[in-house]
Amino acid sequence: MHTPLAVKAVGLSKHVNSNGTEISILSNLELAIKHGEKVAIVGSSGSGKSTLLSLLAGLDSPSSGKILINGENISDLDEDGRAAARARYMGFVFQSFQLLPSLTALENVMLPLQLASQANAKSRALEALSKVGLSERTTHYPKQLSGGEQQRVAIARAFAPQPAVLFADEPTGNLDAVTGQRIIDLLFSLNADTNTTLVLVTHDMSLASRCERSLVLVKGQLVDQQSPTAVDNT
Repeated sequence: MHTPLAVKAVGLSKHVNSNGTEISILSNLELAIKHGEKVAIVGSSGSGKSTLLSLLAGLDSPSSGKILINGENISDLDEDGRAAARARYMGFVFQSFQLLPSLTALENVMLPLQLASQANAKSRALEALSKVGLSERTTHYPKQLSGGEQQRVAIARAFAPQPAVLFADEPTGNLDAVTGQRIIDLLFSLNADTNTTLVLVTHDMSLASRCERSLVLVKGQLVDQQSPTAVDNT
């Protein structure tokens, strides 16, 4: 019996209507990502990479095709069902941090644990903040933290529930080069410790090179797959 792939897309398309004209963002994509893999999605602005990430993460619905996370077809679920699947399987790191300003660093990290009714939310959140070097900043609010510190809180929040898949969308886009490098080192270090599947959207080819392979998007088409590994299409 095969272990289900971490992420699989079959015939995935996304079209939107703009002033009566249908625009194709993604067209009939196929991809498969194994558990524990580190995969970059790369492409120029407008190529569809952030749209692809949103679809894979269940943040948006495809026009056609299906998406399976851990073998579960999330494209057939309604919005509440997709939210529940995200809580079961996924973590997120965004370019804009997406921290809640009214919550402390500790409360931000605790939130997904509490929403998933996971035990020991506070102790697990404290442990996650310790791993990103923010044990002394637990009671601080986002506005009291630097950009790098906010992104470290976001990384702690993403890893605390121990997700099967972590999606990261331009995680260093709002950071200076030195801080961004530290964030990337931290992200890959934590990923290695947890063996979480990492799916990373980036325009930075040096960042993509740290992944095992890259999926290259051009105008909504998957045109290349660099350094491919053998993938079981279960």
